[in-house]
Amino acid sequence: MTMTPAELEDQEPTLELLNSELASRLVRQSDSLAKIDTKAVFLIGFAATAAQFLATHEHQSVLAYLALTAYAIALAAGVETFRVADHKDLEPRPTLDSHARSPKGRVLIELAATRVSIFEENQQRHQRKAKCWTVSLWSLTVGLVLSTAALVLHT
Repeated sequence: MTMTPAELEDQEPTLELLNSELASRLVRQSDSLAKIDTKAVFLIGFAATAAQFLATHEHQSVLAYLALTAYAIALAAGVETFRVADHKDLEPRPTLDSHARSPKGRVLIELAATRVSIFEENQQRHQRKAKCWTVSLWSLTVGLVLSTAALVLHT
């Protein structure tokens, strides 16, 4: 859809509002991604500690090996959470180079379109990180239940 310069100028307040909302939504998305990473760190640390505790105490072997397997899955899924690519954002130099001489309305439309694309790409990463974290959490939970059973049944 092409607009005349007058139509673009008339739409500038709306485009500014849209860009402001899209920019703040990208900030919230980035914050959410960082929170998932933080939660993954705690899960990894807890799984590693629990595995070490189980390994250094007498236990029922089969349940202990199953628990250690669950801890290994929790650790791997936690690490996979970090492996997912970084949060995307606007690239300053290309944005400046491609829009410096454009009219304000045109720049606002292109910025909004770019932000929507970035958000959608980040959303896929967000969903993958969340799935990896969920696998890590459930594996840790299973490991803790099996560890407890392995330690209790040994006594």
